[in-house]
Amino acid sequence: MIFRLRHSGESRNPVHVPSGHSTARPRHSGARRNPDKGTLEAKQGQPRQYLSGIFKHVKISWIPACAGMTALVMMMAAAPAAAQPQTVKSEKHDFRVVTLVRGLQNPWSMAFLPDGRMLVTERAGRLRIVGKDFKLDPKPVEGLPEIVASGQGGLLDVALHPQYEKNGWIYWSYNAPGPGGWGTAMARGKLQGHRMTDVQVLFSMEPKTRAGHHFGSRIVFDGKGHVYLTLGDRGDMPRAQKLDDHAGSVIRLHDDGRVPKDNPFVGRAGAKPEKFTLGNRNMQGAALHPQTGELWTHEHGPQGGDEVNVMRAGRNYGWPVISYGVNYGIGTRIGEGSAKPGMEQPLHVWVPSIAPSGMAFYTGDRFPNWKGNLLVGALRDEMLVRLELDGEKVVREERMIKGLIGRIRDVRVGPDGLVYLLTDEREGVIVRLEPVR
Repeated sequence: MIFRLRHSGESRNPVHVPSGHSTARPRHSGARRNPDKGTLEAKQGQPRQYLSGIFKHVKISWIPACAGMTALVMMMAAAPAAAQPQTVKSEKHDFRVVTLVRGLQNPWSMAFLPDGRMLVTERAGRLRIVGKDFKLDPKPVEGLPEIVASGQGGLLDVALHPQYEKNGWIYWSYNAPGPGGWGTAMARGKLQGHRMTDVQVLFSMEPKTRAGHHFGSRIVFDGKGHVYLTLGDRGDMPRAQKLDDHAGSVIRLHDDGRVPKDNPFVGRAGAKPEKFTLGNRNMQGAALHPQTGELWTHEHGPQGGDEVNVMRAGRNYGWPVISYGVNYGIGTRIGEGSAKPGMEQPLHVWVPSIAPSGMAFYTGDRFPNWKGNLLVGALRDEMLVRLELDGEKVVREERMIKGLIGRIRDVRVGPDGLVYLLTDEREGVIVRLEPVR
């Protein structure tokens, strides 16, 4: 017998690539992706044997001896060298896509510490530290409350308090256990070395169920002492229209967990006082508008009908009574149509779906022609979407880096004015977009 060697780019099996600045993309073993669920359905029977040492990027399988050593040498010569940062041309800026960190397992969110380090969540329940040199610390942060990693749930968003340098508070959202199952919660704590101390659970949604999808969730501070948390409908559509249920809404709290007296449903019989909105399906992107200070979100539609909305107190965003999407597979109408009096219309809709996740207003100086634009990550088609705005109207959409780095889960503008992207893969990466002058 002889070896048949095949370039690993032909395989969807995971390939480890040493840390470094490259755009080489990890792949999955013949997996089919469900873009809304963010899960992988692995095909069986995929060979996973690799040569070590210099051949670790070359896949082998055994075949009868019939090809000869010439073919072997030729295939070895085709083994790839480490990829260099790629330059991407876009409508307003050319930029490099530089991979900074590898080795993350289904990461979900990232936050920048003032000392130059980063925090990254992994859905399995690990909070990771990335050093100033972009090396991933092998030791996760300890001391977090119990996290249920089930379906789309697990450790989700992470955010620093606006006054972090004074108070040290770090906030995170996660899937928390409780009577009836589990559901989205938010906690805060203070990082001491590799341990979270002074941990306080500020919110835990009710009721809890054993469903494995539509948890939300993003954390946003308004700079006025409040914190917002976005939630999903937990896969049970009618819950989004119930005032006595946290699901399918934005939660608004004081930053210490108290309920603001001016929340729209405070004092209404049977209503959850933490609720700020209702009628939302599954919001996995949220950001504060840099001029108006209002909370913008995007949410997954069903089959089609992803939306961008501005969250306003007490408003009903329609799900599942109205939607621009249809039922999965069968394509039938959901609810009563796409509009109804008393229910909000989205600012922007994607049909077909892009499966949005993560978003940020660009407020830096490194990409001046993107100033004020909304940047949205997409799981489906694995791209970054740039929306040009005129007030609350989207006037232009550009789709960038499609299929280049993987499923984009989070989008952040760093303190250096550069754009950072996080990919939700079993070999997830952090990449940085750097302008080409």
